[in-house]
Amino acid sequence: MTSILFVCLGNICRSPTAEFIMKALVREAGQEDQFTIASAATSRSQWGEPVYAPAAFQLARHGISSKGKFAIPMTAADYDKYDLLIGMDNGNIRQMRRIVGDDPAGKIRLLLSFAGREAEIDDPWYTGDFETAYREILEGCEGLLRYLQDHQA
Repeated sequence: MTSILFVCLGNICRSPTAEFIMKALVREAGQEDQFTIASAATSRSQWGEPVYAPAAFQLARHGISSKGKFAIPMTAADYDKYDLLIGMDNGNIRQMRRIVGDDPAGKIRLLLSFAGREAEIDDPWYTGDFETAYREILEGCEGLLRYLQDHQA
């Protein structure tokens, strides 16, 4: 069982989008029982809020529901709970390291690194470009699933 925590600033746009895209991908691959997938925030500012409507809309456009998801904060205990802690941008990575401390197991990674590039996914809360964020998150999640399938074999 592989456990993954996707992380962004508020847990209302990028990280829940990654959570639900990844759940859809593993379901399509028939590997649902091999994964635990969740998302959290580095900030407590949106705690308890549902997925932001434009992000939920992008998911719904692709047949993916985010119903029942509410923002939660990342905690230091998440480091031991999850195999991978995946941030959307370098600011997320810095804050994740601040929350958990050292990363001796190399669990903290940037999502698009699994797609072969060290690029950040811009926060659509600020850019307003939820479509691009969706596409980039999908690219990262597809790369992550390939990576995990290659390393489990």
